[in-house]
Amino acid sequence: MLKGANKREPKDLWQEPFVPASAWRPCADQRNWERSEGNNGYILVTANGGINQQRVAVCNAVMVARLLNSTLVIPRFLYSSVWRDASQFSDIYQEEHFINYLTPDIRIVKELPKDLRSLDLEAIGSVVTDEDIMKEAKPRFYLKMILPILFKNRVVHFLGFGNRLAFDPIPFQLQRLRCRCNFHALQFVPKIQETGALLLQRLRQRAGDTGPLDHYLIGPSAVSNKKESSSRAKKPSRYLAVHLRFEIDMVAHSLCEFGGGEEERQELEAYREIHFPALTQIKKTTKLPSPAELRSEGLCPLTPEEAILLLAALGFKRKTHIFVAGSQIYGGQSRLAALTSLYPKLVTKEKLLSSTELEPFMNFSSQLAALDFIGSTAADAFAMTDSGSQFSSLVSGFRIYYGGGKMPTIRPNKRRLASIFLKNNTIEWRVFEQRVRKAIRQTKHVQTRPKARSIYRYPRCKECMCRTD
Repeated sequence: MLKGANKREPKDLWQEPFVPASAWRPCADQRNWERSEGNNGYILVTANGGINQQRVAVCNAVMVARLLNSTLVIPRFLYSSVWRDASQFSDIYQEEHFINYLTPDIRIVKELPKDLRSLDLEAIGSVVTDEDIMKEAKPRFYLKMILPILFKNRVVHFLGFGNRLAFDPIPFQLQRLRCRCNFHALQFVPKIQETGALLLQRLRQRAGDTGPLDHYLIGPSAVSNKKESSSRAKKPSRYLAVHLRFEIDMVAHSLCEFGGGEEERQELEAYREIHFPALTQIKKTTKLPSPAELRSEGLCPLTPEEAILLLAALGFKRKTHIFVAGSQIYGGQSRLAALTSLYPKLVTKEKLLSSTELEPFMNFSSQLAALDFIGSTAADAFAMTDSGSQFSSLVSGFRIYYGGGKMPTIRPNKRRLASIFLKNNTIEWRVFEQRVRKAIRQTKHVQTRPKARSIYRYPRCKECMCRTD
């Protein structure tokens, strides 16, 4: 059935619709306002989640600080029992660049003034949790509910701050500031950039060429790598990056089943009881859709085996170089074996970087995820298996913003694919191939940001990018 992996590749496999995609160029760096002096007190943010949720929270905090004419204290990151990472802002991002780049927009300091540090913020009502803020809250919420606290206590501490700011309606310059933070102000620290440069060099078979996004991802390391490479270096290898969103947290939260029988069900239920107690409680009190119903609606994560079927049906050859981001796959190496049997040139960062090179990042999942972000964003083509993934959204948005119309992203419509996969045992490979290609081709069109959707994922909007035609 998988003999299609050796056919000639379709012409558009490694391409975006270039003409409409290249009509957009980055312009979130353009400013048209005076600097905010931050006179209305201080905003503390302790962001929760992994590196992707934290990044979004930081950008939202920047926007709220400007909205409230307040001073932002360098954000902190909450230690999570899921991620188990003690990394703080300066372990991942260049603190001085962040402060200096955003100085024309807002005032940023590294810590609270001495007279505010000793305050019991919870006792005086200055701690605001995610329970206190509705999801996708509008700017007027912050003006009405948060600004009075700043006037009274001079400080507000947002604890969590996940997904607590709407994408619409937002004033033009404030939305642009949010883009400016994500695409310009947040740069990885040299340690991550240097190791990221090694990763890219090896993904491209140690060739000296740099990709169009390297400068924005690895900074000066992109230039030094080019200088150090041999003038006789062979042509860089084209590679596909795949984000397999199939970690145990995703698998357990989905409430789907993946062929592991009773042992799998017990393992995932035990994980849910520890990490998703609210979901466990809902299961006991509410009739939820069955795993089969969830799968038919496209609500289950694609398994690594399904991802490989997808790539083969699209026409990627057996010799394709594939970089898999996020190697903590549920089911471990045995599940990855299905991928490597069809695509032997499949690698992870753990295969390309030595244990010595990876040692500074061990036990820091966010810093390891930053390396995956670099490897995925710089790829010649990027395939996501879950369009709702924050990681995939940030990667695809970065590729749109800086890619110049040359960085294709494969976004599956999981509902369409579910109906195709459910029939894959009863249809010919040729028919399966045609249906998969049609489903993916329909997601490849160039579109402006839909209303209320993420500017990080869809930066083609007047606040973030400018049209050249």
